[in-house]
Amino acid sequence: MPFQIGQSDFLLHGKPFKIMSGAVHYFRIVPEYWYRTLFNLKAMGCNTVETYVPWNLHQPQPDRFYFDKRADLVKFLQTAQDLGLYVILRPSPYICAEWEFGGLPAWLLNIPNIRLRQSCPIFLEQVSHYFAGLLPLVAPYQITRGGHILMMQIENEYGSFCNDKDYLRAIAVLMRQNGIDVPLFTSDGAWQDALDAGTLIEDNILPTGNFGSRSAENLAELQRYSARHGKSFPLMCMEFWDGWFNRWLEPMISRDPQELATCVEALLKRASINFYMFQGGTNFGFMNGCSVRGDTDLPQVTSYDYDAPMREWGEPSEKYFLLQQIITNYPDASPIRPPILPSLTAYPDVPLANEVSLFNCLDQVADRQDFPYPQTMEQLGMPYGYLLYRATPSSASGEIRLRIYQGRDRIQIFNQQQKVATQYQHEIGSEVMLKTPNDHFQLDLLVENQGRVNYGGKLQAPTQRKGITGGVMLDLHFHTQWQHYPLDFERLDRLDFSGKADPNTPSFYQFWLEIDGEPQDTFIDTQNLGKGVIVVNGENLGRYWSVGPTCYLYLPAPLLKSGRNQIIVFETEGVRPSYLRFSDRPIYQPLTTEKILN
Repeated sequence: MPFQIGQSDFLLHGKPFKIMSGAVHYFRIVPEYWYRTLFNLKAMGCNTVETYVPWNLHQPQPDRFYFDKRADLVKFLQTAQDLGLYVILRPSPYICAEWEFGGLPAWLLNIPNIRLRQSCPIFLEQVSHYFAGLLPLVAPYQITRGGHILMMQIENEYGSFCNDKDYLRAIAVLMRQNGIDVPLFTSDGAWQDALDAGTLIEDNILPTGNFGSRSAENLAELQRYSARHGKSFPLMCMEFWDGWFNRWLEPMISRDPQELATCVEALLKRASINFYMFQGGTNFGFMNGCSVRGDTDLPQVTSYDYDAPMREWGEPSEKYFLLQQIITNYPDASPIRPPILPSLTAYPDVPLANEVSLFNCLDQVADRQDFPYPQTMEQLGMPYGYLLYRATPSSASGEIRLRIYQGRDRIQIFNQQQKVATQYQHEIGSEVMLKTPNDHFQLDLLVENQGRVNYGGKLQAPTQRKGITGGVMLDLHFHTQWQHYPLDFERLDRLDFSGKADPNTPSFYQFWLEIDGEPQDTFIDTQNLGKGVIVVNGENLGRYWSVGPTCYLYLPAPLLKSGRNQIIVFETEGVRPSYLRFSDRPIYQPLTTEKILN
């Protein structure tokens, strides 16, 4: 075997090898920048790149696989190999990664009696189908076949979810059946209970730890766990957290560079390392994950900068150069080189060109589906973004009480196209009074899926089904006969801006950015916008929200072109942008205690 897991060292071609890796998520970086990112990783001294593989990206529907653009995993592996980087691949069904639903496809929620991430035959059947489409593509890149993949992960932090060893073994068997013959590993929090639940050490599968501090203590726990089972493995931190992710309505999180360097220096003396993250990238589209605090879901921001050594936009931070100085002292380090730097610009402001209310273009961006009772996003086959429910009830009393039961995540209520209320998860179900002086009235409910949770027990919860799962009660009865409009942001080229505009309603705003010469990276300034998404030349950059802490969307140059570029803002908060502003730096908003509490 060209790569082996010894008792105290990893062995590469029979010689001890210290893995110095950095996490790069190909799906969070435009493919045109994969080479630059991987070059810079190697230039920092790392010899390996680690990446997750998100199931929901590669199998967006049960009958459709996708391996193009940011999903072109084979191209990413080939780029790493061309640069001489080894690869740690984590194609486990669940990845966490602060990614929508932890990488699980939302369509799994439509399958009756399924239990996620357990030895449930229904779930394993779906994993088997996924692996049959995915693993044969990556198998040729294993080091056992002349490629650079050193090892692959069975499951991710499983000890923080369940202790179903039959499930872990079933995943390992499926990987072997699909041509995977490199060593396998698990990664868990480095405490005994998590390791007991989440590893397959009894099957000689390498256990690794995930942590970002107290290296001596955590490595000692890994050693103690192996010794308890009469085993000895090389020590590795599979996720050394060099920063952290951010959530809406919370202050930015950062880590002191010198403190990080001190911790890394201590860890490398005893173990191999994977920096999580090396470069975080961007949660394009609707792929941001969601945290949980108690019973409250906390959606994460579009930027996955992570305060990493290489920033979201590809610029090295102070951490990069400090780590470079440490890594260069190890014989397995790659040669230190200057990094490739990004080119950033602030384009001139562009004025608003056209606008149209969502209520006057629904048929252009959504296929209407009619059902007696409200259907969920998953049932309608459009599990991300926004879903508008419409009904035309009648009331003879001049006003009527409205209650929405079991809705997720954020619901805007419109009576005769006038906004009445916005309800969040803990407010949904509260009573709203609707004025109904004209007997029949148009009721519109715009529901936003703000992101499914990516970690913990709520993966199994009914709350991960998005939209209205209970019903809508008017007076004391559930109302029937609903029109459903799941918004499709890949159909914005069909928008007819000759329709009526109404900035008090959710609306589409069109801008044109003219570029002379080669496009450059930029940031769209969202400080003066409310809430929504921005689509550039058909590419959904992701969500923005005025609550902060981030007040920008990163716009990579490859999504632009020389000449005319169309930018469409979908704004839901009644904010009419008369112009669009750009910046050559990211924009952050300090959060006051009052704003955080509200």
